[in-house]
Amino acid sequence: MTASTAQRALPDKPVLEGLEAKWGEVWAEEGTYAFRRPASRDDVFSIDTPPPTVSGSLHVGHVFSYTHTDTIARYQRMRGKRVFYPMGWDDNGLPTERRVQNYYGVRCDPSIPFDAGFQPPAKPDPKRQVPISRANFIELCHELTAVDEQAFEDLWKQLGLSVDWSTLYTTISASSQAVAQKAFLRNHARGEAYLSYAPTLWDVTFHTAVAQAELEAREYPGAYHRVAFHRAGGEPVYIETTRPELLPSVCALIAHPDDERYQPLFGSTVTSPLFGVEIPVLAHPAAEPDKGAGIAMCCTFGDLTDVQWWRELNLPTRTVIGRDGRLQAETPEWIVNAGAYEPLAGKTAFSAREATVAMLRDSGDLDGEPKPTTRMTNFYEKGDKPLEIVATRQWYIRNGGRDEDLKQRLLERGRELRWTPEHMAHRYENWVGGLNGDWLISRQRFFGVPFPVWYRLDGEGEPDYENPIVADEASLPIDPVTDCPPGFSPDQRDQPGGFMADPDVMDTWATSSLTPHLATGWERDDELFGLTFPMDIAPQAHDIIRTWLFSRVVRAHFENGSLPWKRATISGFVVDPDRKKMSKSKGNVVVPTDILDKYGSDAVRWRAAMARPGMDSPFDETQMKVGRRLAMKVLNAGKFVLTLAQDPGGLAAVTNPVDLAMLAGLRDVVAAATSAFEEFDYTTALEAAESFFWSFCDDYLELVKERAYGTQATAEEAASAQAALALALDVQLRLFAPILPFVTEEVWRWTRDGSVHLAAWPSVDELPDGDSALLADVATALIAIRGAKSTAKVSMKAEVTRAAFAGPAAVVSRLRTIEPDLRAVGRLVGDVTWAEGDGPLTVAVDLADQA
Repeated sequence: MTASTAQRALPDKPVLEGLEAKWGEVWAEEGTYAFRRPASRDDVFSIDTPPPTVSGSLHVGHVFSYTHTDTIARYQRMRGKRVFYPMGWDDNGLPTERRVQNYYGVRCDPSIPFDAGFQPPAKPDPKRQVPISRANFIELCHELTAVDEQAFEDLWKQLGLSVDWSTLYTTISASSQAVAQKAFLRNHARGEAYLSYAPTLWDVTFHTAVAQAELEAREYPGAYHRVAFHRAGGEPVYIETTRPELLPSVCALIAHPDDERYQPLFGSTVTSPLFGVEIPVLAHPAAEPDKGAGIAMCCTFGDLTDVQWWRELNLPTRTVIGRDGRLQAETPEWIVNAGAYEPLAGKTAFSAREATVAMLRDSGDLDGEPKPTTRMTNFYEKGDKPLEIVATRQWYIRNGGRDEDLKQRLLERGRELRWTPEHMAHRYENWVGGLNGDWLISRQRFFGVPFPVWYRLDGEGEPDYENPIVADEASLPIDPVTDCPPGFSPDQRDQPGGFMADPDVMDTWATSSLTPHLATGWERDDELFGLTFPMDIAPQAHDIIRTWLFSRVVRAHFENGSLPWKRATISGFVVDPDRKKMSKSKGNVVVPTDILDKYGSDAVRWRAAMARPGMDSPFDETQMKVGRRLAMKVLNAGKFVLTLAQDPGGLAAVTNPVDLAMLAGLRDVVAAATSAFEEFDYTTALEAAESFFWSFCDDYLELVKERAYGTQATAEEAASAQAALALALDVQLRLFAPILPFVTEEVWRWTRDGSVHLAAWPSVDELPDGDSALLADVATALIAIRGAKSTAKVSMKAEVTRAAFAGPAAVVSRLRTIEPDLRAVGRLVGDVTWAEGDGPLTVAVDLADQA
């Protein structure tokens, strides 16, 4: 269906059902939201749309936040901007891998060869996952994400997002991989990306490194163990630890330099219990005298403080916990009493803790019994077990965590950025100001963008990590696991004197940090890039300011010497009625399709727009009924007005005082809504439009409908009402269009060609500039008349034999000018009197006897 075949007659009974499919089809066929390139960047409004992670299902929070962005896009389009509003899917990374593992009942084992005929289990068992090759695993990732992405697209179209679907991108596509690899190579060439062997936060479940931004502090049950370290010829030195299993890795005891209890010990050594290792006693200001015994063991590595002490005091590395979360199988060379380590070899941290405590109890080195406690422990945000810290070789991008000058430059970028709401800038400041390490971007996973890097192998087969071989930009995208570096042949792979591939992939944030570059055609479409970058807004939720927002600032700062966009617009969370964040584990998640199908997309969008920028919003499904009532009222009011005024005479025909007052009031609404939208405050814009609309329907329509019919009025008076009604409907449909796209399009096209969403946003110049006080007077009068009838329990159509109006002179004077309308709406068939007084307006009525 196109504009020429769109509905051209008023329906017998307007309905909400089916509008999403109907107009979605028309918009797609007509290219209503297609981005058409103008000559100038000034004519463009460009949006860095968040690409949702397609590793599960969208929730109601997504619906709300994406609706917020769409209202802004629709407003800017009606303001005459060419809106560049792309959509992307973030379809690589750990969440996708985990979903594939559970969905198909498989796990990736890179040692297994590719099976061209592989079929996943008919009855997947997530607890008994079938090992498959890397290539087979990646095939399944692509297969499942394609299904998920289609479901996401269907939902967004049902919601009415006005994105240009021809601009769709995915973060795992060949094009996106080439962009991510090119940006990385440039970071590396400039010294912004580097490879380092260092302590790394490690998730033992997913077997991958974790960045600082992905940490989540959670309470974790444990116990304090008071353990004795031995001094030659002296009293034992007691420490208190929650991790006795790390005793084999102790490299120092550390106390605060001002702690008088331990000053005599600084510079001396003690011997570790069970293992007999000589340990120095050192001072460091990060030690906490009032915590536990005031002296702590430094292990490599129990926590981030251990890393700080290890680095600043130049301590030896004595790592015993491996990437699998188990203590190493071989007895470490520094252990003096090898027999004490054998019961711990190969055990999980939990089992090793139990075994160590038992040995300490037997040796007499455990003073008393463990004291239960709850401590805050770092977890990977998607993980279930506390993180370990292991020494690994990883790729990093500098972010100011170890460079104060760079940190200050990135803080200044945050101050250049405009924020909606403004207070969200503090979250950026706090995060960047508190960084203590660079951004770890490598992951030990499979479904991601590979690093375009190889390493030469020496004659012993050892890799030369100091001099990596990098791909040429012209060859991108490449996969070093299957592609060869320049000058080498495939038979030299993993052979002495040959090469090996970098085995890791980029963290998904390392790719999504480039969404402004992915969407705008960076290095692929110079014209598009010039028209759309830097982008105008970056809409997102507040919880990923530290990750997605900051990482994009870092990449654009390095590559473009600028911000990637002009403004960040921040949405809050949708929480349950108890203000708890919605999650599947809590059982309080609302499925978006359920409420969209039940109440209609316009109703859901109305509720979303009532959630103010940056504010968390409690979800109550019954609120959707209010939005549905509004959407239905737009349909019915639209039909009523168009029944009376299909051929209006324009503003020049409006002469009646109340008609002019109504339009003057609407002028004020246009000014308020425009001002709010210019500040990206869709909620205030909606409130202004909706408040006027209900008054328009409840009071003005009722007041003038008899005159508009023309049965008891002059032609001029009827024409005034009809023209005012038509103009008011026209303006209000455009005011509501960004929030309620389906019902406004439906009513608009009953009498017009072309979309309301390509119509001009209403201007105050379309409406008369006058006094709208008469509207409030009318509302007060009608409340009084209706109240009298309601109190008497009679119909609103009951006749009034006498009505006495009394109030301030100005009010009485204004109301007397529209007495015929008041008589019609109130059924005032008898005498009407007017009296001036000092108090507020009152209306005393006598009702006709009811038969």
